[in-house]
Amino acid sequence: MDNSYHRVCLSLGSNIEPAENLSAAVDLLREQTTVLAVSRAWRTAAVGMSGPDFLNAAVLVLTVRSIQSLKDRVLRKIEARLGRVRSEDKYAPRTIDIDVLLYDEQVVDPELWALAHLAQPVAELLPDLTVPGSSKTLDQVARSLVQQSGITPCPDMLECI
Repeated sequence: MDNSYHRVCLSLGSNIEPAENLSAAVDLLREQTTVLAVSRAWRTAAVGMSGPDFLNAAVLVLTVRSIQSLKDRVLRKIEARLGRVRSEDKYAPRTIDIDVLLYDEQVVDPELWALAHLAQPVAELLPDLTVPGSSKTLDQVARSLVQQSGITPCPDMLECI
């Protein structure tokens, strides 16, 4: 088994008691990983459904787990503990959604470059990450996406609920 540490960037999103669930998810991540940094939360309109706005954030962690072990043994268990119910409707409201965006600097979810609610929180943590095959940084991409999308920062999550 490889016991070296992997740097992983996670996306957190919630639109059911979002401030409480984002905070609880970070606390639970601290029990299973080393949390290096947490972005601000960003308010994002629900996409593909009518429903409450989402709060989204990014968390940079260190773990010895493989990506699959991290998903199965940490992230899905945190989601379940916080009441996440998975259904056929990928746009259904949720208490928490935790996804791996980067694993050892490798992009796992290419939507990172296309969606403001992913790009902007990660850009706060890794602004100099470059778009593959380009000299553009994630910070540059995120600024453009934020202007187009209308997501708004929540310096204090409690102000955003």
